[in-house]
Amino acid sequence: MTAPTPLPRVSAVDALVSVLRDRILDGELPAGERLVERELTDRYDVARHTLRAALRVLAGEGLVRIEPNRGASVAQLDIDELRELFALRLALEREAAHLALEHHDGRLPATVHDAAAELARLAASRRAGWADVAAAHNEVHREIVVAGGAPRITRAYDALAGEMALFTMQLRPVWTRDRLGPDHLALVAALEADGPDVLRAHVEESLTALSSTP
Repeated sequence: MTAPTPLPRVSAVDALVSVLRDRILDGELPAGERLVERELTDRYDVARHTLRAALRVLAGEGLVRIEPNRGASVAQLDIDELRELFALRLALEREAAHLALEHHDGRLPATVHDAAAELARLAASRRAGWADVAAAHNEVHREIVVAGGAPRITRAYDALAGEMALFTMQLRPVWTRDRLGPDHLALVAALEADGPDVLRAHVEESLTALSSTP
């Protein structure tokens, strides 16, 4: 019998990335907040090079911005960046939804319905943190894309994951979690009843909500 291959231990950088990512996505570190090196190295007892490596990973995910002479801060998408993100997201998701409906005789597969039901469950649970609700929200949209059965579209959509997570974090002050579940159950039903064009109104509604914030 072949000896088991031990899994690699998680590095300090990976562990720090995970902790900071969770704090960002749960809103504990809000968009725009500076990430002060001394505070973070002291809090997590890590070297500066470990912290900087972790911040570079998070910057690659679109969750952190690093500026020369100003340091790092939690990324915040301005309205022009949001419009550009939403235009690309809509193009990918609408085409994937078209393919999904075409491949499944006008219906969406159970994976999409299950993801929407899970979002509704988590959004209604006061035990679930915003990070869990946000992840479930993003999973509904990703399952719509995956259902299209086009790997290149899915890969392109997955490349937006960091910015999509950031968008959902920024949505928190203007969109109650009580709306998320019913809205997405209704979205899935509308996609099956009326086709992929309903995604445009769905996306534009959240963009309008974010545009109205000061």
